Amino acid sequence: MDNILPQVFLSLLPAAIVGFVAYISIASFMKNEERRRRFLTVRESQGKTLPTRMSAYERMTLFLERIKPANIVVRTKPGNLSKSDYEQLLVNTIEQEFEHNIAMQIYVSEECWNIIRAAKNTTIQQIRQVALKEKNSSAAELRSALLNDLMDKRSPSSTALSFVREEVSNLF
Repeated sequence: MDNILPQVFLSLLPAAIVGFVAYISIASFMKNEERRRRFLTVRESQGKTLPTRMSAYERMTLFLERIKPANIVVRTKPGNLSKSDYEQLLVNTIEQEFEHNIAMQIYVSEECWNIIRAAKNTTIQQIRQVALKEKNSSAAELRSALLNDLMDKRSPSSTALSFVREEVSNLF
């Protein structure tokens, strides 16, 4: 009986080794097959979603162009508004543009969306900072100050646009 146990062990050892190697081979094959299926699924879905994503990037580009201080001030005339009313009109216009495009965040990367949102907030902050200057007493003066002060600086929208362009180029 003492002699039988080592013989059984020695006769089962090759079967265990073959079983182990077969298990590793099958597991590796299944893992590679799952990766291949996932890759094909992603590639197929990208072909279907790419036009939608490109449209989202186009809308975000349009939004960023529209909220550039020079563009929004030229497009939004002060009329007979007071300085504070004109400031609020500019801020409201930016917020409305943003809300109109808020659904696009699901088609762009989270980093891109955060940069776009930061550009919007920084633009509003810049408008408010120029409006706080006491030398601006009317809406027309605020408009002129915005054009003069912010024309020399690179707008937050320009920085965000650079990021959007880079992200779109990485899609292809």
